[in-house]
Amino acid sequence: MRYHPAMAAVGSRAESSSADWLAFGLLGLVWGSSYLFIKIGVETLPTFVLIAGRLGIGALLLGIVMLAAREPLPRGMRVYGHLVVLAIINIVIPFTLITWGERSIDSALASILNSTVPLFTIVLAGFVLHDEPITVNRLVGLIVGFGGVILLTSRSLAGASDGNLLGELAMIGSSISYACGNVYARRNVRGLRPMVPAFFQVSIAFVVTGALALMTGRPSEIDLEPDAIFAVLWLGLLGSGLAYLLFYRLLRDWGSTRTSMVAYLLPIVGIVLGYVVLGETVDARIIAGTALIIGGIALVNSRFGARRLYGRATAPDTMTEPTAPGETISDTPHPA
Repeated sequence: MRYHPAMAAVGSRAESSSADWLAFGLLGLVWGSSYLFIKIGVETLPTFVLIAGRLGIGALLLGIVMLAAREPLPRGMRVYGHLVVLAIINIVIPFTLITWGERSIDSALASILNSTVPLFTIVLAGFVLHDEPITVNRLVGLIVGFGGVILLTSRSLAGASDGNLLGELAMIGSSISYACGNVYARRNVRGLRPMVPAFFQVSIAFVVTGALALMTGRPSEIDLEPDAIFAVLWLGLLGSGLAYLLFYRLLRDWGSTRTSMVAYLLPIVGIVLGYVVLGETVDARIIAGTALIIGGIALVNSRFGARRLYGRATAPDTMTEPTAPGETISDTPHPA
């Protein structure tokens, strides 16, 4: 998963209904639980089989909703070319890294490290986008957030026997890939109704990962365990399907900035479920590292200390719509 910057200019309401808050809580639970069910799925399923399975289910659900809503399709091959690129860097690469990485690290740690997407987005956007400069608050947020990353990976960096640096680097790599997708979409894919890029990205990614699953393994010969089947269904129907619908409802009712608060729930849900369901370790290092990362994300999205330090100062591309009021691409939550 994911929030697409192509969703700018979505309105918001001043008042929140109980249904909105229910959708918000359910969205945090669904996306935050993805790391748990990936961990369960990789116990018996090859990486690309798990990914293709969930994406196929998600694409089917989103396709049904697209047809029911009579969503207009984009015109012009250039748009589809951008959607192919986004499917690769926003789904195929990060899903592969996350799923492979969770073979060797806890789901809780995966959810925490993957929550660093806004931090990497700020760095990339400062070099690429004219209206996303590095400011004082963002620089401080980066320092605080990456301090949390160093703390969480410190045992592996020190060569501890219970650390797994490659798995942790895979999570960080997935965050970088998501950040690249944020910036790419913000620059190249604007003006589409939200469901359209979601459906096409998930569908294209399904085709790619399905082909990789056939080339790297024999899906028909896999003995499917009940836990693995449930994990794929959960990830497909909820993580890659229902979550989009909930997210779009909140975007419509709350706007992008307020909806982005769901990002703060994801590592918390991941930690709690990993501890309760799988008995994963939650120590002072995990708690402190999580607090630093969440604090860093809060700082980069704050309105204090917004003095520009570095960033492109060129005029905006005339082909690109301006960002909606209050929206920054660092607001982006990214579920696995």
